[in-house]
Amino acid sequence: MEKILAAWIGFTDIRASENSEQDGLGPIGQAARARAFDEICLISDLAPGETDHYIQWIGSLTETKIVLYTEKLTGPTRFGEIYEAASRVITDIRSRNGKAASLTFHLSPGTPAMAAVWIILAKTRFPAELIESSHKEGVRTASIPFDISAEFIPDLLRKSDNRLERLAVGVPPDAPEFSHLIHRSNIMKRVILKAQRVAPRTVSVLIEGESGTGKELLARAIHEASPRHQGPFIPVNCGAIPNELLESELFGYEKGAFTGAEKQKKGYFEAADKGTLFLDEIGELPAAAQVKLLRALQEKEITRIGSTKPVSFDARIIAATNRDLLKEISEGRFREDLFYRIVVAILKLPPLRERAGDVGLIIDTLLQQMNIESENEPGYVQKKISVGARNLMLQYEWPGNVRELQNTLMRAALWSNRSTIDAQDMGEAMIPISRSGDDGLLDRSIKDGVNLPELVEKLARHYLERAMDEAGGNKTKAAELVGLPSYQTFSNWMKKYRLT
Repeated sequence: MEKILAAWIGFTDIRASENSEQDGLGPIGQAARARAFDEICLISDLAPGETDHYIQWIGSLTETKIVLYTEKLTGPTRFGEIYEAASRVITDIRSRNGKAASLTFHLSPGTPAMAAVWIILAKTRFPAELIESSHKEGVRTASIPFDISAEFIPDLLRKSDNRLERLAVGVPPDAPEFSHLIHRSNIMKRVILKAQRVAPRTVSVLIEGESGTGKELLARAIHEASPRHQGPFIPVNCGAIPNELLESELFGYEKGAFTGAEKQKKGYFEAADKGTLFLDEIGELPAAAQVKLLRALQEKEITRIGSTKPVSFDARIIAATNRDLLKEISEGRFREDLFYRIVVAILKLPPLRERAGDVGLIIDTLLQQMNIESENEPGYVQKKISVGARNLMLQYEWPGNVRELQNTLMRAALWSNRSTIDAQDMGEAMIPISRSGDDGLLDRSIKDGVNLPELVEKLARHYLERAMDEAGGNKTKAAELVGLPSYQTFSNWMKKYRLT
């Protein structure tokens, strides 16, 4: 098992590298000398040139591999920024060394805010040993006499970071239609802001995201925030309609058009007139249906089965899919012309595992809703969740996203016969699903050969898109996140893999 030390570089450490005889080795130097680690990961919010000497100096004290992470902070006490930066670093450490790696967080270097965030992470998302060091007592394990639950994190962030205080309520006060999309994370904030911008328009929208991420919830919010909010919102699960019924369900039919057609019926397109038609899982549509759908969208009219008279409709189209439609196009399963017809605006809902800080807020909100909805049920006891159960949920990746989290919380409430859902209740309620962290990229059989360029492209596109999103469109910052030397290089990679 790899042993990893993570620490912020503090000014005491910098001074030690400049005059170790007077200032000693500094907290990090003491730990490097006193304990054995396989890797020492250092985080700096200083310019690279300001840490070059220190990295060379600390490397001379130990044979352990030194890894430097540069994270930009607007201030040394910005809890929200520190929390996000440290989380990114630990996530990268675990991706490189495996989740079984033994983590140690050093509390002494850096500001008190940085130490507080290490404690929060060690007690919630990333279990780790906490150490501290001093001239007098050397390096020792820090004894934290109580569990710090994630339920304290929002208050901590709100007191010290006004920006996250605004995010904690989920959406701006002038956008109540999006209030059901519970979030605190920056990545979701950007999605919501894009959705708010596109809502007043009439353009078509494509929502991408894994199952359970809330694609229909976002589509409804866009409809409710649009000028069409008084019109109908018609959801259609394209994958749930049998192929032989697709045309009649979408476009309707006339009386006597076929056996059993005893009266005229309007299809979903006509039903959505003056409102919004939500085509969920549009990637499931067969080729024949895609042709007819394309024509309907181009002409803004449909023809019922059994009729020759076209009928105009006025409906906004919002489509959603959990598939990679560009891949579907390249493999001949989805029409390119239909794709470009529905992708005037694209919104990508991130999976829950990438929404740092959202899980605790979602747990609290769903539990409150469950207590309200169940209070009149016979024998129901109002539920709260223990620190242990909450931390168990925070450490899980939720491959089924918000839907899985909600169902798990409901099962845990059912299994618990007390007012508090404890860790055992939660453990029994969870249904672990095997999920390869690399999406099967590293464990494919090569007996019959593999398409290496395709695998490299898939990996590159994934991280380039995530970097651009995390950096808020700043290519210089995005290049740093994926280890590319400059924004020009990042732009070349984007061009190479057809990303805009």
